[in-house]
Amino acid sequence: MKAPGALEGKAALVFGGSRGIGAAAARRLAQEGADVALTYVSAPQRAAETVAAIEGAGRAGVAIYADSAAPEAIRAAVSQTVERFGKLNIAVVNAGILMLGDIATVSVEDLDRMLSINVRGVFLAIQAAATQLTEGGRIITIGSNTAVRSGHPGSSVYSMTKAAVAVMVKGAAVDLASRGITVNNIQPGPTVTDMTAGHIEAIRPLIPLKRAADPDEIAGLVAWLARKESGYMTGSSLTIDGGMAL
Repeated sequence: MKAPGALEGKAALVFGGSRGIGAAAARRLAQEGADVALTYVSAPQRAAETVAAIEGAGRAGVAIYADSAAPEAIRAAVSQTVERFGKLNIAVVNAGILMLGDIATVSVEDLDRMLSINVRGVFLAIQAAATQLTEGGRIITIGSNTAVRSGHPGSSVYSMTKAAVAVMVKGAAVDLASRGITVNNIQPGPTVTDMTAGHIEAIRPLIPLKRAADPDEIAGLVAWLARKESGYMTGSSLTIDGGMAL
């Protein structure tokens, strides 16, 4: 008989959970005992594979199509999760995009797209999840170590959006503290995902540990923040980047 995990009986929703860090987080939460819903936009097959992994861990899983730029889709994803599992204990906000461009030439369209998903979408996901989270629930956002630095040319807008998330969680943490809900932000450095495939090698020499992270390493920190033992930490941004932002 499998021993109960630290998250046994919990229900989680991972926004942007079909691949990369989001999929790794969904799998890890399931391995620790949680039932997990995840949202996806452009990778239905990858979403299905992640749900299969969740079910392979003995937990219930569901994939929900939801564009993080659409408020009604975000709210619907939360509602569907509660309908499926009967509650919501953990929300992981991972949806985000990376579009590089020199500040002198970045288009208004790219600026608006990044702000819409990386800032507005995160706010709306936190807001929607907060309406349904149980007492003592967890909200975990996935930011970036570039929130404290522009790591390379062309990252100024992306860094700005991630810095906004780091500040956002501070206010959300205060607002939700009376319900025992914690809100924390993980700031990964370069991680091997589809999003970083085109420029990870150029960044590698800048990392003191001389390697990029595996998504499962970030997922381990997500799992810790979801557990009971992290309950006194809130409003924090935790950087996990191989020493890159030192």
